[in-house]
Amino acid sequence: MASLKQEINKRRTFAVIAHPDAGKTTLTEKLLLYGGAIHVAGAVKSNKIKRSATSDWMEIERQRGISVATSVMGFSYEGYQINILDTPGHEDFAEDTFRTLTAVDSVVIVVDGARGVEKQTRRLIEVCRMRNTPVIVFINKYDRESKDPFDLLDELEEELQMDVVPLSWPIGMGDRFKGVYNLYQKHLSLFESDKQHIAENVIALDDINKEELKQYIGDDFAKKLRQEVEIVEEIYPHLDEDSYLAGQQAPIFFGSALNSFGVKELLDCFIHIAPPPQPIEAVERTVSPYEEYFTGFVFKIHANMDPNHRSCIAFVKVCSGKFERNKYYSHMRLGKELRFSSPTAFMAQKKEIVEDAYAGDIIGLPDTGNFQIGDTLTEGESLHFRGLPSFSPELFRYIENADPMKQKQLVKGLDQLMGEGVAQLFVNSFNGRRIVGTVGQLQFEVIKFRLDHEYGASCRWEPISLYKACWIESDDIEALKDFKRRKSQNMALDTEGREVFLAPSAYLLSMAQQDFPSIRFHFTNDF
Repeated sequence: MASLKQEINKRRTFAVIAHPDAGKTTLTEKLLLYGGAIHVAGAVKSNKIKRSATSDWMEIERQRGISVATSVMGFSYEGYQINILDTPGHEDFAEDTFRTLTAVDSVVIVVDGARGVEKQTRRLIEVCRMRNTPVIVFINKYDRESKDPFDLLDELEEELQMDVVPLSWPIGMGDRFKGVYNLYQKHLSLFESDKQHIAENVIALDDINKEELKQYIGDDFAKKLRQEVEIVEEIYPHLDEDSYLAGQQAPIFFGSALNSFGVKELLDCFIHIAPPPQPIEAVERTVSPYEEYFTGFVFKIHANMDPNHRSCIAFVKVCSGKFERNKYYSHMRLGKELRFSSPTAFMAQKKEIVEDAYAGDIIGLPDTGNFQIGDTLTEGESLHFRGLPSFSPELFRYIENADPMKQKQLVKGLDQLMGEGVAQLFVNSFNGRRIVGTVGQLQFEVIKFRLDHEYGASCRWEPISLYKACWIESDDIEALKDFKRRKSQNMALDTEGREVFLAPSAYLLSMAQQDFPSIRFHFTNDF
């Protein structure tokens, strides 16, 4: 039987991140295809094929063809246990993605070959850089007209602020796309268009100077490939695994996720160089994954994964040791001992009960209201993993009940959706009206849609002009009282009962900060 250390070393937990439409969900599907977790890929956004993408399982995702929530999927490949988190690309759901990045050990960034690095990818790269997360880049859609590969490498080097190391090289592009040469494993993969199955046409070719190259790709392409590979080997550094793990080098692969092409090269390299579970900083100390005792934290909560059972699932990242079903664990915030009879592993929304899980795994725990994002579970030790911040929302609307007969459903739906962290709810202390704050316009649509479809509650949005929500605190009780009295129309409580100042404009916020120097204004809730 494998030891704890061997089990943990087999884990590879990573997120796939990208700008919307770069092909992130398609790449995730193809990785699952190679892992045998699915057998035919659902063409995302295709009306001809009515299968939706495996990882986009919410009704609104199927309708709009975008991911609005992080999906977790696990599979085995070549003796490794792979856990993929497919994140939303749309910037309105960036907060879900930022939180997800706290639960992974490495990242695969998908870049559209024609468009290069885009705005949303930049923001995600910054988060990876802050955390020194190792990244691998997959340059997608090379079966379409794309930018020159050298131009893309220059762009990536500048954006990532790290050395790029091409590990595969494209032969042509668009209609003239012949395949890729795998610099990492020294073989040639010839391109075949097949959107639903795996491309198998791989030729072992340890030396591209051999004459036989031209019989596969023709004389002109053979000459060009030799010249380009020579330049690559002269200009770019060789892969240094330590530099990659330190977040200083980014391996680059080219391909077409839609046609399952270039994906296997990425996966074969990934399992060998990507990090196993890493130590995680708790407030009290650093927690090593190889410790005997279980620890973990909740990084996401999702309501209604199964429409037949109105239940919430808390996604827990196992940080150390081994989690066991039906064993009692300490819930740090509540100070309670809890036991879980049906912990689950995921394949998008298909769940199966698991007996145990190891550091690096993501498990789902049924939640009847015990969990909040950021909660820590341990085998008794008093530990707290660092808070996952909720950012100050940028858009605000009053939410009103459109059907008085469904008040209970609306309250329950709002309560569960806010618990997921999709938006934040404030109750105005002056008039008792409920205000929803989000970081993007699309979230209002998602909330309305989900309240209607999942809870049978209908709501309507009404405008309110606000600039920022700021959590306030002060050591000067009198100053705090005076502030709340003078700003009574703009004071609210969040779902935790903490006091929030809803600033109507940037000018009024800056005046409040000047007039009340003893009050601290916070723009995230983890102060």
